[in-house]
Amino acid sequence: MSWKNFFYFSKGEKRALTLLCCLLTTSFVLLLIKEEKEIPSKHIPEPLPENKTITLQQETIVSAPNTGKTYPPKKKFTPRIRYKKSSSLYSQKYPQGTIIELNSADTTSLKKIPGIGSTFAKRIVKYRHLLGGYTSVHQLHEVYGIDKEKYNALARWFKTDTTKIRKLAVNRLPIDTLIRHPYLNYQQGRALVSLRERKGYLSGWQNLELLEEFNVKDKERLQPYLSFE
Repeated sequence: MSWKNFFYFSKGEKRALTLLCCLLTTSFVLLLIKEEKEIPSKHIPEPLPENKTITLQQETIVSAPNTGKTYPPKKKFTPRIRYKKSSSLYSQKYPQGTIIELNSADTTSLKKIPGIGSTFAKRIVKYRHLLGGYTSVHQLHEVYGIDKEKYNALARWFKTDTTKIRKLAVNRLPIDTLIRHPYLNYQQGRALVSLRERKGYLSGWQNLELLEEFNVKDKERLQPYLSFE
């Protein structure tokens, strides 16, 4: 086949090709116009004049001179001041001459006495509970940690009310309860219960004088704490 025959078109074919080219050209132009419409125009903000300030959401933005850049303002640093609680506001001491009843004072009252802190206040109350109450201020000598010097400093602040003493019911309490008292040991408690079982009822301290486990000193210390009812 000759190359001339290859590029030979009839009149009808030439018209069809011409129409096809026109359609393609028109489609291409329409496509370009559509793309230009879809591309958004970039908004270029106007540069701020020098030293001009604007307010945005209650925040001041300052423009930097000659640069056109803006910076948020620096927040003012306010240091937090912590005040140390003064111990005097919470544990004021009693004035000189104050007298405290030793068998009713709680730890809060005891800590208001000069020389007594939380530790000694708890020890005084704990020993009072074991005794059943203080019969004399002198018994503070028996509280752990209170030596002669400390006792001399504390004694003038106290008095005792012996009507507040809690006594031990000798004729009813078991040995385990009796020997919890600081002035009764196991041998004394066992002898007391044994005598109670033999006699059936103990009428008073004269019954205990028959027991070798108790001496005159024991009588002086224990008599205020024993009830024979």
